[in-house]
Amino acid sequence: MRRLFSRLIPKRLRGDAVIIPVVRLAGAIMPSSSPLRQNLSLATTAGVIEKAFSFSEAPAVAFSINSPGGAPVQSRLIYKRIRDLAVEKDKKVFMFVEDVAASGGYMIALAGDEIIADPSSVVGSIGVISSGFGFQEMIKKIGVERRVHTAGQNKAILDPFQPEKKEDVERLKALQLAMHDIFIGMVKERRGAKLADDPDLFTGAFWIGERGLELGLVDGLGDMRSTLKERYGKKTRLALITPARGLFGRKLSVSSGLAGQADFGVAIAGGAATGLMEAAEEQALWQRFGL
Repeated sequence: MRRLFSRLIPKRLRGDAVIIPVVRLAGAIMPSSSPLRQNLSLATTAGVIEKAFSFSEAPAVAFSINSPGGAPVQSRLIYKRIRDLAVEKDKKVFMFVEDVAASGGYMIALAGDEIIADPSSVVGSIGVISSGFGFQEMIKKIGVERRVHTAGQNKAILDPFQPEKKEDVERLKALQLAMHDIFIGMVKERRGAKLADDPDLFTGAFWIGERGLELGLVDGLGDMRSTLKERYGKKTRLALITPARGLFGRKLSVSSGLAGQADFGVAIAGGAATGLMEAAEEQALWQRFGL
């Protein structure tokens, strides 16, 4: 493994230099069903994370975080994979916040032994959000009748084509509160006594990096290169770990014959439509933070 790692570094940079593997985690956190998009999830990040921790000579692994959040389960799975490997490989983890590490993005940042933010970055948003649309009036106007048949009285909860029910909203809020408690527990466990006594800390509010430092959400202000050179010496070199990519960022299998070609065309068309919806959802996440 050391030999493989050395081949990644130019000869002029080898020798007694300390090499720190770097993983970039950028984008909204959500499983992607479209081959045209590559969002953050455990499936899309596990490979580069494990590769970064596989270099025995490296004293630490650095992560560059730039995410407005997204799916809470995927956020926690990525967090846990990083922590598990940090303990297993006995390596320090640095998290560097670029534009934003908010909501699920901040949850992932909690995996760091130290969180370093740019002074103008956005951090926090420790909360849970659900959003959607109601289309019941629209389908009335165009003369469409919605027919729903279920086995189980709660199977059609929050159907966007039916009027919103008070009991459905209460059920959703109960789930959000439970998720929020888990998130708060993670923040308190990882940040501990560093956290300031501020009533807005867990309200979903977010702040720039400078204020995040005052609140104890981050450990320092700065950039990756300068910080790591200060910690490990001027000869410290950063090695970016990148995933292998196929067509559209993923490997696609195509069946042979005319039927296979037709299926492939349908898959591409469906993927494009799904990709547009995912792009709109991702853009909405970024816009919450003015980005």
